[in-house]
Amino acid sequence: MSGPSGLAGPRPGLAATREVAFLLILAAGAWVATIALARGMAGMTGTMGLGLALFVSVWTLMMAAMMLPSVAPTASLYARTVQSNRAVRITGLVVGYLAVWAVAGVPAFGLAWLTGWLTGNHPVAAHIVAVAVFAAVGIYQLSSLKDRCLAHCRSPLGLLLHYGSYRGRSRDLRVGVHHGGYCLGCCWALMLILIAVGVMNVAVMVGLAALVLVEKLWRWGPAAGRVAGVAALALAVAAIWFPWLAPGLHAAPPMMMN
Repeated sequence: MSGPSGLAGPRPGLAATREVAFLLILAAGAWVATIALARGMAGMTGTMGLGLALFVSVWTLMMAAMMLPSVAPTASLYARTVQSNRAVRITGLVVGYLAVWAVAGVPAFGLAWLTGWLTGNHPVAAHIVAVAVFAAVGIYQLSSLKDRCLAHCRSPLGLLLHYGSYRGRSRDLRVGVHHGGYCLGCCWALMLILIAVGVMNVAVMVGLAALVLVEKLWRWGPAAGRVAGVAALALAVAAIWFPWLAPGLHAAPPMMMN
C-alpha cells in the first residue's frame, strides 16, 4: 500500500528497466550532441567564446552525457516504488538532478573565463593554475569528504529510504536535487580536470565518465577513485615540467612563417 508520498514497496519488473533505458537513451543523445559540438570547438580554451547562458547549456549537456548512466541504479529503485505517472515523476527526478549540474556550470564558467584570460595574458600564472588544478583533484579524491559523498552515491537503497519521507508535488524534483547534490560533491573535482585540459576534450570526458561509473558501481570503486587521486597528484608534479599536459591552460607557441 502506498502512503501520501505516492511511494510503495519496490515492484519487480519492466517499469524500472524502462526507466534505466530512458536514462541511457538520454545519455546517448547527449553524447551525440556533445561530440557534434566538440568538432567545432576543438582546441579552444577558456569559455570557447560562449556567453554564460550558452556555456551553462553546453555544460549541462556534457554532464547529462557523463553522469546520467551512473544515476541508473537509484532511478531503477525509485521507479519501482512509483505507482502512477511514472514517466512524469522520473522526468522530474532527472530535471532536478541536471539542475544541480546546471548551477555548477556558473562557477565553471567563471573559472573557464579566468583561465582563458590567464592563458592569453599571463602564461606563467596559467601554468601555476594548471599544477594547482591537478593537485586539488588529487587531494580531494583522497579526502574523507569525497568518501562520504561517494558512499551515499553507492547506496541507492539507503537513499530510497530517505526519499520515502518526501511529500508534495515537488518531491521528485527534490529527489533529483538531493541526489545531484551528492553526485556534485562526489565528482566536482574530476570535472575540474576539464578546465585544465579543455572543456570540450571528448577523450577526457569519456575517461571521466568511465571513472565515475567505476567509482559508483564497481565493488572496488572507492579504491579506483583513490588510484585516480594519486594519478592526479602525479600529473600535478609532471605538469611543472610538461605544461602541455594541461592544454586548456597552455598557450601553443606561435607558428613560424617561412
